[in-house]
Amino acid sequence: MTTEIATLAGGCFWCLEAVYDQLRGVASVESGYMGGTTPDPTYEDVCGGDTGHAEVVRLTFDPAQISYAELLEVFFAIHDPTTPDRQGNDVGTQYRSAIFFHSPEQERVAREAVARLQPAFRAPIVTQIVPAGAFYKAEEYHQEYYGRVGGRNPYCTFVIDPKVRKFREKFAKRIKEGR
Repeated sequence: MTTEIATLAGGCFWCLEAVYDQLRGVASVESGYMGGTTPDPTYEDVCGGDTGHAEVVRLTFDPAQISYAELLEVFFAIHDPTTPDRQGNDVGTQYRSAIFFHSPEQERVAREAVARLQPAFRAPIVTQIVPAGAFYKAEEYHQEYYGRVGGRNPYCTFVIDPKVRKFREKFAKRIKEGR
């Protein structure tokens, strides 16, 4: 199996991870940080808003099963790409909407997706499309957070659950078997 990497930021990484873990063709999802200037940032550093990093998910996917364009279709369906530095009550540059591309082809596909989807939104899409930089894996307690904690955390219940439901309704045919 040949795999590729996609790195996306769309608010809290727990939200994105919870969705992409269920998507057929995605082999792995890691929560982390990208786009900043501080080497090896911690969660506390990033939450302080001074490192320039965004909370991201790094997806390893099989392009024979799911295309990069399809990953982006899900991305734009599960977050609001029109709010700069914010997703719901999560506010700060670390929650910005961004696509960190790993190749000229990914950049092209991302720009085409924004142009194609813009008419569906009332406000301009502000998603940054920028080259991928260093990826810093988030602390272990952030990995698979929703799967481990889920309904025991009010944030998961009120913020993540609706995103997962929306994903499962809209993309039911793309959910991994047994999910």
